[in-house]
Amino acid sequence: MNKKTERKTKYNKVKRLKKLRMLLLKKKHQKLKLARLFSVINATFLVLFIISCNSSYLFNKVFKWIFFIAFLASFIAFIYSIVGYVSIDSDLKLPVKRWIINSITIIYITGCVIFINLLYGPFPKFREWLITTAMETMNHQYLCRIFYNDTYINNLLSSNYILEPNEVMDTDLVKTNKNLFEYDENNEYEVKMFKNHTEDEIYRLIRFKVNGQNAYLAVVYDPAYCEFLASKNVHVSGEYIVDMAKRTNALIAVNGGRFIDPTNKSNGNNPAGVTIQKRKIITDHPIENGMGVIGFNKDNILVLYKNKNAQELLDLGVRDCVTSIPFLIVNGVASFTKGSGGYGYAARTAIGQRKDGVTLILVVDSNETRTNGASMKDLTDIMLNYGAINAAALDGGTSTVMVEKGITISRPINASLRNVTRPVATGLVVNPEKLN
Repeated sequence: MNKKTERKTKYNKVKRLKKLRMLLLKKKHQKLKLARLFSVINATFLVLFIISCNSSYLFNKVFKWIFFIAFLASFIAFIYSIVGYVSIDSDLKLPVKRWIINSITIIYITGCVIFINLLYGPFPKFREWLITTAMETMNHQYLCRIFYNDTYINNLLSSNYILEPNEVMDTDLVKTNKNLFEYDENNEYEVKMFKNHTEDEIYRLIRFKVNGQNAYLAVVYDPAYCEFLASKNVHVSGEYIVDMAKRTNALIAVNGGRFIDPTNKSNGNNPAGVTIQKRKIITDHPIENGMGVIGFNKDNILVLYKNKNAQELLDLGVRDCVTSIPFLIVNGVASFTKGSGGYGYAARTAIGQRKDGVTLILVVDSNETRTNGASMKDLTDIMLNYGAINAAALDGGTSTVMVEKGITISRPINASLRNVTRPVATGLVVNPEKLN
C-alpha cells in the first residue's frame, strides 16, 4: 500500500469515527432533551397531584388520579431517558447552550420542590401565615382555598385565635381633665409622648417600624378633639379618608369601622353594626361575627361595648361610635392571642386610650404585595407599651390609611396592589377645635 492510499484509508477511518461520534452525540442530546422534558413534566404533575390531594376548591378527585397517572408515566419516561443518556459514551461534552438549558430545568425543579415544601412541608409557619392572612381579607381568600381544603383551613384557624377580654367597660378608670402630664423619664414610650409637651400641643405623631413596615401613632392629648364620622353620602357611597379630612379640616384622620361588603366590591356606603354620629343614629344593624361598638361618650372616654343596640348606647351617653373587631384591651386586661391570632398580618388601624385620657390612634402599613404588616398581637403590644387601658382594632387591610392635615402620610395599598386606598363608610378624625 503506497503512502497516498494509506493516508486516504486513515482519513476515511477518522471520518467514520467522527461521524460515529457525531451520531452518538446527537443521540445523547436527544436522550438528554427527553430527560429534561420529562423531568419538567414529572415535577409539574407531582405539584398538581399534591395540590389536588389537599384542595377541594381547585381540582376534584378525578383530576387527582389523572395527575397521579401522568406523574407515574412521566417518571418512568424520565428514568428511561436518563438510563439511555448515561449509557452513551460519557466523555462526550455538551455545548454551553445545553448547560444553560439544563440549569434552567434544574432551577424549575428546585422551585417546585421549595414550593411544595412551603405549602405542605414539615415547617408550618408559612402556611399559617398564608391562611390567616388570606382568610382575613375579603378579596384574597381564594389564595389559600386553592391549596387547602375547608377542613384544614378551619382547623388551623381554630389553633390561631384571639380571646377578647371578658370585661365589662368601666368608664371610671379614665380621667380626662388633665392638660399637662407627668411621665416616667425611664419609660421610653412615655418620653416619646410627653417630653417637652405644652398645653397648646393638640397631638404628636410618633413613627416607628412594625415587622419592617412603617407605623404611625398619633398621640392626642385631649380626646375631646376625637370624633367618629360617617361618610358624607352614607347609605349611597363611601368617602375617601383624605376627602373626609379636607372636608372637616382634620388634623389627623384614619379609617373607621367595618362596613357591609357581601360581594367584596362595596363602595363603602353602608356601615356595619351600629353607627352614631353627633348622637344621631346612622345605622342600627344587628351586630354579628363577634363585633363590638367602639366610640366616645359625652365625657370623651373611649368606650367598648358588646351586644348593645343604638338606643342603649345613646342611653349610656355615647356621642359617636362605629362597629369593628376585635377588642384588644378592656379595663387594662389584654386579649389573649394564640398563634397569629387568626387575623394574619396586614395593614392595620387601631385606637386606644390611657387612664389619663390620652388617645392613641395607630396605623401600620403593609408591604407592596400585602403579605406583611401587623398582627393583632402586635397592635395589643404597642397599645400596652404606650399605656393604653382600653384599645380596639378598627377596619384594616385596603381600608387602612392615615391623613395628616389633608396629606396622606401612610402607604395604603388596594386589592389591585396599587398605592391607593378605597372609599370607606366611616372615619375617625381629630378636629382642630374641641367638640365640647
